Amino acid sequence: MHLNERKLIERASRRDPKAFETLYILYFDKIYRYVYYKTKRKDEADDMTALVFLKAWEAIDHFHWRGYPFSTWLYRIAHNQLIDTYRTHREFISLDAAEPHDAGMDPLEAVEFRLRLNQVRSAFKYLTREQERVLTLRYFEGYSISEIALIMNKAPDAVRALQHRALRVLQPRVRSGQALPAKPGARTPVAV
Repeated sequence: MHLNERKLIERASRRDPKAFETLYILYFDKIYRYVYYKTKRKDEADDMTALVFLKAWEAIDHFHWRGYPFSTWLYRIAHNQLIDTYRTHREFISLDAAEPHDAGMDPLEAVEFRLRLNQVRSAFKYLTREQERVLTLRYFEGYSISEIALIMNKAPDAVRALQHRALRVLQPRVRSGQALPAKPGARTPVAV
């Protein structure tokens, strides 16, 4: 979390464009990546991410600080925007796991990573949308259970249950004993 995040939010809620610009810069990549994984289309992700930040700017004065990262509120806006878009335009597209960035990876590790990632992707088709979302936010984005609970507007115990059920579904479908190599630059999940 950015040390001055709360002050930035307070300034932005008083319609300070510089403060909101700083928040935009801090969170744009995360929100864009989340939307892109859902849509798989650059043009749609560009438009939808812009819309998320526009809605955030319009509603910033209604944001109430609760000690959680500002991104949880942005993810909720993004999620609601995705739902609205797919309800009106087409069926929901399943979330694929994160693509590895091979820069700085040993070639053998990169191949291994892609193979394991493909295994996880194919196993994800057995998950519900909520289970898929919990695992993506937890293991690919590195959010804590309590942060995911805020993003998804669920109780932490419900998120834990979704995670547990999802992992039980995935376990027999992904070769046991081999962990997915960590993606370079990915956040490490925080225990709750």
